[in-house]
Amino acid sequence: MADTVQENMTFDERGNVPRKDYLFFRPVRQYNDHSTSMKFASGGNGMEIVLDDLSGNEIAALIGEHLQGMAEESPPESVHALDLDGLRQPDVTFWSAWEQGELLGCGALKELDPGHGEIKSMRTASAHLRKGVARSILAHIIEEARRRGYRRLSLETGSMASFEPARKLYRAFGFEECGPFADYTLDPYSTFMTREM
Repeated sequence: MADTVQENMTFDERGNVPRKDYLFFRPVRQYNDHSTSMKFASGGNGMEIVLDDLSGNEIAALIGEHLQGMAEESPPESVHALDLDGLRQPDVTFWSAWEQGELLGCGALKELDPGHGEIKSMRTASAHLRKGVARSILAHIIEEARRRGYRRLSLETGSMASFEPARKLYRAFGFEECGPFADYTLDPYSTFMTREM
């Protein structure tokens, strides 16, 4: 389905939508009152990845599950996952993945500076593990980072064995281990990864 953008949308010199205008695309499909499918959203196997304002009960529950899981794996000072308020900050863009009205997972992109983004809040709903949900969301976030003109994309994940599937996925997409970035410091519970765009 073709989409249009609002007539007052502005573009920078590279033809990218400036950060403040990211949310001005008109919706293609409305799943509920809190998520809107956008023209650059896509996924495989019937999945749709949509911008989400984090007001829905399903998303609140998934983020709650994510935070609880992080707290069970790491001491409080080593938990860097964002809560709902943190995900609503203007430098964070949040997406949820849906199929036939069912929430599959989520992910976010935080702008650290005009050339550097950070992947946040990658989570697959427990009923949809090992179905390619995280792979589709990660591919979407990487494409959005490329569209914004970022030169680098980084992330922090756990260093424990339970996080090896996540690290394996990130390595498959070209991420390599690196030192702490942004406001992070060395932490035995953290693995830092990055890739050039």
